[in-house]
Amino acid sequence: MRTRRTILGTAVLAATLGLSAAAPATAATPTTAAAPATSHALPPAVPSAAAPLAAGSGPICWFGACYDYVSGRQTTDAAGASVQMLQAAPTVKPGDTSSHSLQELAVQSADKKSTVEVGWTVDLGLNGDLLPHLFVYHWVDGQESCYNGCGFVPVSRTVTAGMALRPGDAGRYGIVNIGGDWWIFYNQHAVGYFPGSLWNGGYTRTQVITAFGEVAHAAGSTCESMGDGRFGSAPGSGWIRDFQLMDSADPARLTVTATSPALYDSGRVTPTGFHLGGPGAGPC
Repeated sequence: MRTRRTILGTAVLAATLGLSAAAPATAATPTTAAAPATSHALPPAVPSAAAPLAAGSGPICWFGACYDYVSGRQTTDAAGASVQMLQAAPTVKPGDTSSHSLQELAVQSADKKSTVEVGWTVDLGLNGDLLPHLFVYHWVDGQESCYNGCGFVPVSRTVTAGMALRPGDAGRYGIVNIGGDWWIFYNQHAVGYFPGSLWNGGYTRTQVITAFGEVAHAAGSTCESMGDGRFGSAPGSGWIRDFQLMDSADPARLTVTATSPALYDSGRVTPTGFHLGGPGAGPC
């Protein structure tokens, strides 16, 4: 009964905090089973201890891969955040199980060593196909974990970390700390939570919030696309919008940068959203 009361409570809080959406969560067709928790040697979803994502700085290379970003970031104190994102099926190198292209929302501690993430990813090595899949991830004191597991507690049978999503649909993604635990929301559904005990109760607020597109690729290879493959400055490109902060004294205001704007850029920037994407260096 305790679990049941907790789930109902988060549903009410989700609606109150603006984490609901009119459309229900929609799985891709054909339906693909949720991927199990994965801890093999895949590039982690976000290098939380990496250098600042400065405009035009070029890719960030570590963990045996290089990463390019188009990101919107805000430094403030908050209980969480949410965004709406267009889901796409970006191109990755055929047969390459070490690359990915994704969009996500990440909340971090001031030192960027503790992180909670939710988003969609196209990752052959993780998911076994080239559809976008819902994912969750977290870091504890700068230590990587695994996708869709490593302490994550699922609470839904219909909206699950690892499930396939339909390209072209939009989804609302949210992360909020409730009672010391970091809860993950997709559209109007509570997906699950990372218990606060993973951080020994020491991480209950976020000071750095980032919504971004990310491409992971081998050094020297940048053929992977971001978003729907169109530049963010071009018509019809992918987007992140309606960025909202939870329990913050500051208004939502993103600062948008691109690490390699000749390959992936932004456009139509507002304080709460931006377009993003690009084809990389060309066809894979």
